[in-house]
Amino acid sequence: MIAYSLLYGLALLVLLPLECLKRPPALRRRWLKERLGLVSREHGRLGSSRLWVHAVSVGEVTAAVPFIQAVRKRHPHLEIVLSTVTDTGQAVAGARLGTYATVIYVPFDLPFAVRNAISRIDPSLFLIMETEIWPNTITMMRRASVPVLLLNGRISEKSFNGYRRLVFFLKGVLDCVSLFCMQDETYAGRIRALGAGSDRVKVTGNFKFDTRPSTAAPEWTAGLGRPVIVAGSTHRGEEDVMLNAYGELRREFPCLTLILAPRHPERFAEVAELVAKRGWAYVRRSGLDGAPSSQSGQGAVIILDAMGELASVYGCADAAVIGGSFIEHGGQNPLEPAYWSKPIVCGPHMGNFPFVEEFYAENGAVRAEAGGLAEALGGILCSPDLAASMGRASRRVYDRNAGAVERTLREVERFLPSTAEGAD
Repeated sequence: MIAYSLLYGLALLVLLPLECLKRPPALRRRWLKERLGLVSREHGRLGSSRLWVHAVSVGEVTAAVPFIQAVRKRHPHLEIVLSTVTDTGQAVAGARLGTYATVIYVPFDLPFAVRNAISRIDPSLFLIMETEIWPNTITMMRRASVPVLLLNGRISEKSFNGYRRLVFFLKGVLDCVSLFCMQDETYAGRIRALGAGSDRVKVTGNFKFDTRPSTAAPEWTAGLGRPVIVAGSTHRGEEDVMLNAYGELRREFPCLTLILAPRHPERFAEVAELVAKRGWAYVRRSGLDGAPSSQSGQGAVIILDAMGELASVYGCADAAVIGGSFIEHGGQNPLEPAYWSKPIVCGPHMGNFPFVEEFYAENGAVRAEAGGLAEALGGILCSPDLAASMGRASRRVYDRNAGAVERTLREVERFLPSTAEGAD
């Protein structure tokens, strides 16, 4: 552990100035203080039970939403602190969970920073979303007699192959985790192979099947030209794929609207420039004042530059395209459009979401190469019956896999202090 801390500390010395300077001046002081574990002591009533939930970025925060909402509904007096690593995770957490939890940056994985945070937050439980294995954080929670639980656990094949080289080191860290709630048996088998005791591993399902958008489709989507394609969580290189398909489809659907939702906020201006270079009309969501007129929405590209709104925007789609899947990234979450009973088109790289195979098998989603995206979308948009059938199938798969939050919450409640269990 000493060698790990030294290597982590050396890397931090190199990266810290850049990480600090890339944030807006107004955010830097808070970011640095919280990452050093100097979080505010005013997180609630003295002596109350407190959950600390860690969700590294947007995907993990989104998965945590239904769980945290369920905890607060059943245990309204239980306080929750939610930590993230990324700024986008902070933005989404604030937008979707700000009324349920105190949102902070997670401390650096160094003993003094973790110690500072534990002393100030005083958690009753530390809950890790998906699989964020921070050795110092986990072991120091154990030393402070704070149970550590891993929820909605997953380990990709790539991560598993990397972790296997460190089994001699990870075994001691995993021994400090009281319970592993994994998404499926494949992931459960991988965490056992890394050293987790079988008696501490349970398969409880995937939280993302319990995710619900915070609102109905926003009012501004009502006047858009039809049909509407929503391309969600796109990465660099994918917007050109979407725009190429859009250009082909406009010949057949002159009123077609494309809503582009870049994954990373710092790329909003870059994506706007890509559209402008093609000479097409576009508008940024932040520039809309209420619902646009039908005329202004026709044949346009809308850049969704509002954090936390994508899940609801899928509700206006005639077809959804999943970003991160047309490059070797592993895909983004296809469950939000499935909730709205939308037909889904994925690229060839969906390795981060192996359950998508169930959508393909049920014909709720189709797979397309970049060059075949226009054809795949055209087939859906030209056939309302096909679109409706695919939408029903995607929602059917979604509903069939729901319930992970309730199963996991029952497990978590076994570790809650008796005062928290009774405070409902």
